[in-house]
Amino acid sequence: MKQLLKVSAFAIIALFLFDSCKKKESSATTGWKYNDTEWGGFEKLEYQGQATGPNLVLIEGGTFTMGVVDQDVMYTYNNIPRRVTVSSFYMDETEVANIDYREYLWWVDRVFSESYPEVWLNALPDTLVWREELAFNEPFVETYFRHPAYDDYPVVGVNWLQANDYCKWRTDRVNEMILIEKKILNANAEQKDEDNFNTESYLVGQYEGSMNKGVPDWRTGGERSVRFEDGIVLPAYRLPTEAEWEYAAVALKGNNVSKDERVTDRRLYPWDGTTMRYARRGKFQGMMMANFKRGRGDYMGMAGKLNDNAHITAPVRSNMPNDYGLFNMAGNVSEWVLDIYRPLTSVALEDVDNHELNPYRGNIFEHKVLDEEGRPVEKDSLGRIRYEQVKDEDVAERLNYKRGNVVDYLDGDKESEVFYNYGVSTLVSDKARVYKGGSWADRAYYLSPGARRFLDEDRSDRTIGFRCSMTRVGGPQGNQKKGGNHFPKRYKKKVKRKYK
Repeated sequence: MKQLLKVSAFAIIALFLFDSCKKKESSATTGWKYNDTEWGGFEKLEYQGQATGPNLVLIEGGTFTMGVVDQDVMYTYNNIPRRVTVSSFYMDETEVANIDYREYLWWVDRVFSESYPEVWLNALPDTLVWREELAFNEPFVETYFRHPAYDDYPVVGVNWLQANDYCKWRTDRVNEMILIEKKILNANAEQKDEDNFNTESYLVGQYEGSMNKGVPDWRTGGERSVRFEDGIVLPAYRLPTEAEWEYAAVALKGNNVSKDERVTDRRLYPWDGTTMRYARRGKFQGMMMANFKRGRGDYMGMAGKLNDNAHITAPVRSNMPNDYGLFNMAGNVSEWVLDIYRPLTSVALEDVDNHELNPYRGNIFEHKVLDEEGRPVEKDSLGRIRYEQVKDEDVAERLNYKRGNVVDYLDGDKESEVFYNYGVSTLVSDKARVYKGGSWADRAYYLSPGARRFLDEDRSDRTIGFRCSMTRVGGPQGNQKKGGNHFPKRYKKKVKRKYK
């Protein structure tokens, strides 16, 4: 008993000393103490790094050759190879499945259908994409999205606009669950109309919900709601950019075997080699690496030895994942990406250095609508913060951009002297969105990460699905490595002595 008391006393003293040391931490530039109400209460968090959201994997960024690396058999010349760098980000390890999208529809129906039934109707996938004049695919119209047999199959018939709405919804549901698990909010299944958890509305104080307990407020000594600066809520889920998707698909990380910036082999597909079959010896040798159309009239092979075991799509965790752990980055379904399509983007921006880091076409710069006091105006009827496009006259004096809408920058604007006569000489417009990767109905050529096609953002197809991404904040190598220049351990002592 005495020994137990001694241990308990020691633990209490240690905890007190640890807490005291923590409170004594002060600014290196002013000397004022952090996290102390007597010194004003300026906060410094012990941030452990960005948490990995559900179904996401970290894609460590780097440089790669973006574009077609094989013969351009379609003679499109719309993805000319160029060297770019992609920042680290997160990506879904699988395509969004039917059951995932049905969960989204269930929530939308529960929250909005009574007052705003059009929100649910606009979110429905187009199941009629399965119809064809000379094929008996009618059963898929009723079964593919709704029947539990296809729960784990990728959702199709979702257009680009609907995919973006899903990403916004998923952001809010994931962040709401984070706050519930941290006991900051209580679960609330009775949310209706504008009174629903929206990450931005919560952060600006326009949604309170059922509060359980707050986080410590060092300014007042009490508790407060979560702020963006706390690093608790995650960044938004979104579609990947074309550069991100292509970088993640080719996964050259697997060929950097020496770990000294030397890649052993380039890749035509998300795996090594020039064939579609698994090459290594063993029970998988000779099996198909992806779900695609092998030849005319051959979608799955012969009975008794199906080559990819799928006549249409396959479950989202089918086939071998690539070196980032991503499933079906070739085949199964093509996938929407964030970019607006332009065939001449890589040529037009050849002399513009800024596009070499995280290249992307589609920026429409926006800002929150603010009241006279500089606060966001009241949220809209669906509970979302209001945004408006940046006006050109407000940024005329800026050095880094001059317009609010730059989707046609140097390719379709008056400076470029390139004009897209939609419906007459081209199908390219500001609604054309890129989709990547081959599908179950495509030949092997489109399985190359460099291949690209486009479709209007309000149209869908039975061969197109999507997966989500998320921006990585902080160091590019994950939470274990803080980033920045560093010396190997064996050099640390020498460096300290030299500069002591």
